[in-house]
Amino acid sequence: MSIRKMISLHPSVRGHVNQPLGDAVHHLMYCAKMCRSCADACSAEALDMVQCIRLCLDCADICDATCNVALRQTGDNEQTVRELLELCARTCDACAAECERHDHEHCRLCAQMCRECAEDCRNADASVAA
Repeated sequence: MSIRKMISLHPSVRGHVNQPLGDAVHHLMYCAKMCRSCADACSAEALDMVQCIRLCLDCADICDATCNVALRQTGDNEQTVRELLELCARTCDACAAECERHDHEHCRLCAQMCRECAEDCRNADASVAA
């Protein structure tokens, strides 16, 4: 079962899911896990990876918070959702830029996921009523 399906089952949604927001929630969950995994792998590298670890962990926490808030369908809080989506997109961009500085495969995958997540966050931000 997908998270998009779960959202569609919410009584307030009645099957009418904001697809860009559902896509963002999906990527936010994965991005948080990828960033935590990358941070862990970076901690095992022989090089100084402190900044990469920091940005990956910050990104993971912001993705989790954004996902948790965006997932809620009861009541309205569009301004907070939009602000979190914007913050998350910027944080994902920063994490991706740092990971792209390294030749490690785990950093490459993390950067790719962060770029995809940032794009979905921007699309979702545009789809949420102001």
